[in-house]
Amino acid sequence: MIVFAIAAALLATPLDGTPVPAAQQAGANQQAVPQPGAGEDPVELEDVEVTGTPLNSLIRNFVNEVAAPNRGRGLARWDERLCVGVVNLRNEPAQYIADRVSTVAEDIGLTAGQPGCTPNVVVVASDNPSALAQEMVEERRRAFRMGGSGMDRGGVALRAFETSQAPVRWWQVSMPTNSETGERAVRLPGECQGSCSSVMDSAPIINVFAASRLSTQIVDTIFRTIVILDVNQVDKVSLVQLADYVAMVTLAQIDPEADTRQYASILNVFETPEAAAGLTDWDTAYLQGLYDAERTRKNGRAGRSEIVSSIHRAHEDLQEQATD
Repeated sequence: MIVFAIAAALLATPLDGTPVPAAQQAGANQQAVPQPGAGEDPVELEDVEVTGTPLNSLIRNFVNEVAAPNRGRGLARWDERLCVGVVNLRNEPAQYIADRVSTVAEDIGLTAGQPGCTPNVVVVASDNPSALAQEMVEERRRAFRMGGSGMDRGGVALRAFETSQAPVRWWQVSMPTNSETGERAVRLPGECQGSCSSVMDSAPIINVFAASRLSTQIVDTIFRTIVILDVNQVDKVSLVQLADYVAMVTLAQIDPEADTRQYASILNVFETPEAAAGLTDWDTAYLQGLYDAERTRKNGRAGRSEIVSSIHRAHEDLQEQATD
C-alpha cells in the first residue's frame, strides 16, 4: 500500500461578530436609556469600571491550552527542512495542501523540500480513518513510537490517535537534539557503540561548549508528522481552511483536546466554520513566536515564558503591519 511505502520511507530518514453601524447603535442606546420627565431630577450614574484580560495573560493561557509537548520535554519545533506528502486525494487538492503547508513553513523560516523529496510530513485521506490509523500503527509501530526518551506523547495518546472521531487527527514524533550540531541526544533501543559492554557505549556523547546552570544545548526537534483526514467530515470546511488547519497542527505540537473557543483561531474551524477563513493573526503570531523564541532555557517555565514573550512580539509586529 502507498501509505505504508511512505511510512517506510519516513523510517529511513476573537470570533468576529458583525459590527453594528454607529447610527444604529446610537438609536438603540437612546431607546434603552429613559429620559427624565418634566419635574424629575436626572439620575446620576455611578462610575463603571471596565476590566479586561491583559494580552500577555491571554497568550500564556493559549499556550498552556494548546501546547502539547512530550512528557518531561520542552515545546518542540521543526528544524530547517520540511517535506510534505499528501495521499489519497485528487491531484489538485493534494497539491494545494502540500504547497500551503510548505508556504506557511517558509514564512516562519523553514525550508520546504523540493519535488521528489522524501516526506517527513504525510497527510492521508480516508473514509475509514480509525481503521487506517490502527492498521498503520500495527504495521509500522516504530514509525509512531521509536522508543527513545521524550520522543512521543506515550501509549495513551497513541490509542487516542487510533480511535479519534475528529475530522483531522495527527501524530508527531520529536527528538531531543544537540542545538550546536543537530545530532541526536538520546539513545534508541537496541543501539550501541563500541563493545556495547556498558551504558556508556549506547549513550550519545554531548560536547558541552559552554556549561551553564540556566541554559542547555539540548532542544526538542519535530522530525515526523502523520496527519489523517476523515473525508466524511472535512467537507464541512473549504480547502483553504483545511490546508491551514493542517499547517497549524503540523508545524506546532497542538493538543487534540484543546479548548480554543475563546480565541480567534483556525483550530475552531470544524466547530464554527465561519470562525476563520484561514490562519488568523492569532495563529500566525503563535507560530512565528514559537519559531523565533530562544529554546535553550533549562527551566521549563522560563522556556514557556520566552515563547509567550516571543508570541507577544510577533503579535505586536502584525498589528503594526496592519496599521501601516
